[in-house]
Amino acid sequence: MAASETAEQREFRAYCRAWLEENRPPPTAMPLPQAAYEVMTEDHRSYLVDWQNKCYEAQLIATDVSKEYGGHGHNGFQQIASTEVRRANVPYFINWIGLGMAAPTLLIHGTEAQRKTYLPPIFSGEDIWCQGFSEPGAGSDLAGLQTSAVKDGDNWIVNGSKVWTSLGHFARWMLLLARTDKSDKYNGITYFIGPMEHEGVTVQPIHKMTGESGFNEVFLEDVVVPDHMRIDAVGTGWKVAMSTLTSERGAAQGVGAVATSESPFAAIESLIQLAKTKKRNGRLIWDDPVWRDKLMKLYERTEASTQNFRRARVDALNGGAMRIPLQGKLTGSELGQELHQVALSILGQEASLYIGDDNSEENGRWALGYMNTYTGTISGGSSEIQRNILGERVLGLPKTK
Repeated sequence: MAASETAEQREFRAYCRAWLEENRPPPTAMPLPQAAYEVMTEDHRSYLVDWQNKCYEAQLIATDVSKEYGGHGHNGFQQIASTEVRRANVPYFINWIGLGMAAPTLLIHGTEAQRKTYLPPIFSGEDIWCQGFSEPGAGSDLAGLQTSAVKDGDNWIVNGSKVWTSLGHFARWMLLLARTDKSDKYNGITYFIGPMEHEGVTVQPIHKMTGESGFNEVFLEDVVVPDHMRIDAVGTGWKVAMSTLTSERGAAQGVGAVATSESPFAAIESLIQLAKTKKRNGRLIWDDPVWRDKLMKLYERTEASTQNFRRARVDALNGGAMRIPLQGKLTGSELGQELHQVALSILGQEASLYIGDDNSEENGRWALGYMNTYTGTISGGSSEIQRNILGERVLGLPKTK
């Protein structure tokens, strides 16, 4: 709790804590996936939509958004709500792309009609969103996308394909980038709200080595998109996409996106408990000063990451390049990976046991989590790309060749 909080903010924080404790949902029959982007079953989808809607009605989502767009009209309360949701370790919000990317994009670049139409179902979880940026032939080079949109009266006819589309199998709408001018790499891109339930849209799952298939490939064949579903002007898609990516990397916390089941602090506490139960050379790992020093350094970095999340809300600290969210995305994803690497080191040979093995530690959660940490270091711009952005736009270093 910050010393500078007003009495009203302290009262709201106490309300959030009490509500989350009293309304914590019962566990699912089958454990939830570790993150929202790996939800595959209808049972999990309906459970998580119901949970998100309850949190929305309790003012934990869209807390600071204007009431005319379906929000609750507070000012400076969303960070409190988001912090308490993470602290409580309750289930994540399934519509994390809608909350973390679509909503901020619409609030900045959308029309009044788009905000009033699309935002309330995003907040409640009624309408799931996905992101149609990456393509099989345009990975790190987003501006190299080739999905086309051709004007046809009051409509656009879209053809192409998208890949790594999280939640595409549940989504009603897609944040869709398409090329409207082949002669201009950056100014030839336009941003649309893509309909996922229209004729011509085919979704195929991508199965990972973990056995999960929350990612998808989406094929678009003569898909009709009305012009009123275009976001911003024709040819400004690159500018709008950069705004969306800034939100994805952690800058936009105004609506309450939470995509993973475990906060970094809960992860480090679980790791410490693991060290207190496992032995190496006849004594508990926690009793080894070398291991304990390593764990406490991770604890310090986790605390720093948590405080960085709070600092990201202060615009004056970010600058035009949004340096703190970019830095947080880079260090946070790599910290998560290191936490799991250390857990596997503690487990030793047990780390080879996976989900479904009766002898595995916590049903193989650390092995599964380690493989899934690569999602964080790749998605939303890989660690290499984040370092380039920070170096060039924040530090002013020359572009790499």
